[in-house]
Amino acid sequence: MAGSKLLVYLLRRDLRVSDNPIFHHLATTKDHGFTHVLAIYVFPHHQIEIGGLLKDGEQSPYPQALSQVAGFWRCGPHRAKFVAQSVWDVKKTLESLGSTLVIRAGKTVDVLDSVIKSLGEQGQQVNDVWMTAEKSSEEIKEEEEVNAVCKKNGTDFKLWADEKYFVDDRDTGLEKPSDLPDVFTSYRKNQEPLRERPRPVLPLPEKGVLPGVPESIPPQPHPFVEATGLNDLEQRLLSPLTSMLLEPPAYPEGAESAHPLKGGETNAHDRLRYLITSGGMNSYKETRNGLVGLDFSTKLSAYLSLGCISARQVHKELKDLEDGTNADYASANGYGEGENEGTKGVRFELLWRDYMRLCTRKFGSRLFRLSGFRQDKTYNKKWKSPRKDAARQDQSPAPEEVNRVLQRFLEGTTGQGLIDASQRELFHTGYTSNRARQNVASFLAKHMSIDWRYGAEWYEMHLVDYDVSSNWSNWQYVAGIGNDPRGDARIFNPVKQAFDYDKEGEYVKTWVPEVRDLESLENIFQPCTAKQADLERVGLAEHKMVTDPIKRIDFTLDRKPKGPRKSFPRKRGQGRGGRGGGSNGQGHDGSNSGGSGGNAKVQQNGRPGANNGYGHQQGAFRGRGQRFQCNTHTPNGGYSHPQNHNGYGGAMYPQQQQQYPEVWYGNGFNSNNTNMRRRGSNGYRGRGGRVGNAGYNQLHGYDYGGYEQPAYYPQQHHMGPVV
Repeated sequence: MAGSKLLVYLLRRDLRVSDNPIFHHLATTKDHGFTHVLAIYVFPHHQIEIGGLLKDGEQSPYPQALSQVAGFWRCGPHRAKFVAQSVWDVKKTLESLGSTLVIRAGKTVDVLDSVIKSLGEQGQQVNDVWMTAEKSSEEIKEEEEVNAVCKKNGTDFKLWADEKYFVDDRDTGLEKPSDLPDVFTSYRKNQEPLRERPRPVLPLPEKGVLPGVPESIPPQPHPFVEATGLNDLEQRLLSPLTSMLLEPPAYPEGAESAHPLKGGETNAHDRLRYLITSGGMNSYKETRNGLVGLDFSTKLSAYLSLGCISARQVHKELKDLEDGTNADYASANGYGEGENEGTKGVRFELLWRDYMRLCTRKFGSRLFRLSGFRQDKTYNKKWKSPRKDAARQDQSPAPEEVNRVLQRFLEGTTGQGLIDASQRELFHTGYTSNRARQNVASFLAKHMSIDWRYGAEWYEMHLVDYDVSSNWSNWQYVAGIGNDPRGDARIFNPVKQAFDYDKEGEYVKTWVPEVRDLESLENIFQPCTAKQADLERVGLAEHKMVTDPIKRIDFTLDRKPKGPRKSFPRKRGQGRGGRGGGSNGQGHDGSNSGGSGGNAKVQQNGRPGANNGYGHQQGAFRGRGQRFQCNTHTPNGGYSHPQNHNGYGGAMYPQQQQQYPEVWYGNGFNSNNTNMRRRGSNGYRGRGGRVGNAGYNQLHGYDYGGYEQPAYYPQQHHMGPVV
């Protein structure tokens, strides 16, 4: 078309029109030269399952969007809906400004190539292709592929700087990625004070100032169809997503989601304004560790992860509140009173989010490796795997038993109330609190020593606020192979954490209804501690959380939890700490004692349990304080489990009907190779199969490395993207 100049803008995780550098440039720069702009969002085949968008009777040219290690869906139903809503909101906003967003599915480069060729056949040349840079390895590979397609078609390609940062990465003083400190505190100190650091926000373009839309828009490439509306899009994205659990938990009566929010830029700003006018930002520091309800944290993380709102937009509204410059906030607490502990805390979280993104830029594909960021040659932790092709020959317990334990962990039937409540909440709602995430990650990686990537991929599937940098970096952090300077020494005691943060047991009782009728908090948080009569009264006497808890934790309380809570009976220990307790600890392995001098950190040499049960340390390593000990429901205190159970017969989960011989265990995996898969007919389980013939001691079993006693309050860390 003579005299026309067309720009294609490929959106990914920049799903907003305001504070968008590309739309701002097109709206405010007079000599950009473009007469038309075609904004396109492609549902990426490798990250979101798009089988529901296929034409009837057609098969996808792409493999299913399954994770590399466990074969979970890479995007579950909660986030799929949220993404669809966010994309559709951009479309509606652009239409109100006289433009539009074209929504497609497939591989980005395939869609782009089809668009360029289709328009070319109509005499319309695509002159330029723009997109915003991302830092993770898959996105970098995609950018390289787009650049290659542009070169092939004689089209100019430009990669714009990512402006989702709180402190713009061009303003950090880091000349190259390797300059980033390996400890967050060092980075934070270099950036403080934070309040004046962010760049100004870019306004929403005015109506009619963006270049026009091409007269002819290329169709969706075969074999996919274009959704007819938002509801149709949601249904098609959700239709292929079957459950990955063998025994999914029922939705508890009376439970409500802590994240009922819908996606999109419009809803993001509505949420932000609500937080300010309701006082939620001012009280953030006091409420951020809550577990129940909509308002215990900002719930902005899902919007930030997709770019529905930028960190500096959040900062700008906080400044309007603090400086008293927005009359809409005049009735809000703290209006015109400057920065307070709440708003300061939000900025701290936004900087932490920046840091995780910068770690992704620095470490690249090491983000996904089993060994993590550390690359420490002296680090030799032996992770346990549920897969025969990945497990070490000397692994104990065997992969079949690890598989059984992992299934229980995912289903939320471990017998640890806080862990189970969090896993069930996540499964049903796509959200769980930052505090719960830390405990879940620590339980899998530290208490059970199971390959932490199974947890990271489970979170990738279910979290509505999944962000590649925040999720994987934080799992590494808690697993002890990331940039936590304390490494393996930081271990969360989920029983103590429940006493500290679920003081009335409300959270656990909400999501684990089986324990609602138990009266004592220690029984609610760990049902195996209940008396037999109480268990029979509430119908839990034969429940596997009681008869076969995945992990029993003897809890020492060396100081009262913060704030008021219900009283509970305590069993006082005797004697001194067991072996491994430090210079002051005395005693022997298996001693049922809880003395006043030991600071032991490692459980050792647990006695093998009867009936092929696993050895359970009876209590050495007691430090100062008082303890709670599980009632013994199995011979010798062993870890009981069914004698006969489903064995392992190939892939692990219902959707993983193929084996992945190319998966790089040991060295982890590079997300650029997500699509390396071979299909096969192996089922996911075979009947039969016994657990190993002998028990294992705690040093080499699930308690590798032990856990610290007395339990301590770990330094606050953040598993989720912000707030």
